[in-house]
Amino acid sequence: MLAHKLALSVRCPLISRDEIKEGLIHTVGQGTVPEQGITHHTYETFFSTVRFLLTERITLIAEAAFQHKVWAPQLEALQALAQIRIIVCQVDAPVAKARFLQRYETDPTRSQFHGDADGWAYDTYMPPDTAFPTLVVDTSDGYYPDFEAVVAFSSGSAGIRGSE
Repeated sequence: MLAHKLALSVRCPLISRDEIKEGLIHTVGQGTVPEQGITHHTYETFFSTVRFLLTERITLIAEAAFQHKVWAPQLEALQALAQIRIIVCQVDAPVAKARFLQRYETDPTRSQFHGDADGWAYDTYMPPDTAFPTLVVDTSDGYYPDFEAVVAFSSGSAGIRGSE
């Protein structure tokens, strides 16, 4: 996963929305709280963790499937604390669907933590549409642009401004 590789390369913590959700389900158990409650708690915990670390002046990678209408207000609020850069991983729908299905085939416990096994929501994804510097990375076969360019962009040395 690009976010994990990037965090290791930059040497900073990765805050992952899905990993927070999995940790929450480990604690409370699946089915003990309605999915909507888990989703809301995960969202709040994700952003409070990001906010706390940024307040403490800690560089980080925040990883999630950022849906514009849900996440944009939170990102706007964080701009006073950080120089935000957005990296959007992108593949064609057939590749995304194959990867989605492969995750369930290779991880029999995935459905315990993610209630999306029955649904395929690629066509409903709305990527962030903000004024923050944004880099779209094609992950169909490796990374394009290459990983070094992604690292340069994330550190602000790539000279990329606005949406690409």
